[in-house]
Amino acid sequence: MTHSGMKLVYLSRADVERVALPMSAILIALEEMFREKGEGRVEMPPKPGIHPRPDAFIHAMPAYIPALGSAGMKWVSGFPDNQRRGLPYITGLLILNDPETGVPLAVMDCTWITAMRTGAATAVAAKHLARPESASVGIVACGVQGRSNLEALAEVFALERVRAYDIHREVAERFAAEMGTQLGLAIEVVDSARAAVEGLDLVVTSGPILKHPDPVIEAGWLAPGSFASAVDFDSYFQSAALHQADRLVTDDLPQMEYYRKLGYFQGTPPADSELGEIVCGKKPGRRSADERAICMNLGIALDDMATAIRIHRRALDLGIGTWLPL
Repeated sequence: MTHSGMKLVYLSRADVERVALPMSAILIALEEMFREKGEGRVEMPPKPGIHPRPDAFIHAMPAYIPALGSAGMKWVSGFPDNQRRGLPYITGLLILNDPETGVPLAVMDCTWITAMRTGAATAVAAKHLARPESASVGIVACGVQGRSNLEALAEVFALERVRAYDIHREVAERFAAEMGTQLGLAIEVVDSARAAVEGLDLVVTSGPILKHPDPVIEAGWLAPGSFASAVDFDSYFQSAALHQADRLVTDDLPQMEYYRKLGYFQGTPPADSELGEIVCGKKPGRRSADERAICMNLGIALDDMATAIRIHRRALDLGIGTWLPL
């Protein structure tokens, strides 16, 4: 192919959503990716970023997964003040390249991908670190991530009871109505973070990521035997609560240390394992019925590449997207 004949496919947010890759497929993709990562068969440098506003970021996230034939980079931003402007917190683009030639294959919106793969990463962690009979969930912060995390957990566990808390009660009420209908679950809106944590098997905190948070979840709130996914780093968990956990797992130890040098995780203990090590069997998953386990997935580029390659292939099969010349 001559250079003048090369082209790539562009997938808008609407295109990506129309591809409709099911959460079950994303879970399979991430389970395979974490196994490959645990075996050391992937390439992913810690993500560099710029920070144009307080608590805002724009990150470059490259990764390569040979087993999935996926190579590329996500360029993603998170701006907390966007919500006041009627704009999404997370926006960005993802580029896929041909691993054989380096030629760009696709450019796609990454908003839907970021939401869904983050929920899937929580569910993969819970599959290995939560009690298999877990049936109750607390969602603290009911935005996009609260939704995708609950959807993913519902794929892995036979959920019976959900409690939802948000600092804006109307957001929690809308979440309860819409997600309850989507998943066929009874969702109770509660008036405090504590009520969405205490006595529950699974807990997800999914607010904005803050470098200097004012966390509210105290030691003693997480029940023995429970699993928590801190999607927003340590923005909701006080240091004492994190130190009380029997396990602290993350998706990438070098990335966590990189963030620590930037000033995050000041009161957070070191993680004892990477999720990939657990998925591939190098380290144990849940070790006892009463173990408190917290997974702090930072959101890694490998999640995105494992998901994006499947979206790309499905889009081509379905004839979705706009072809652009290179």
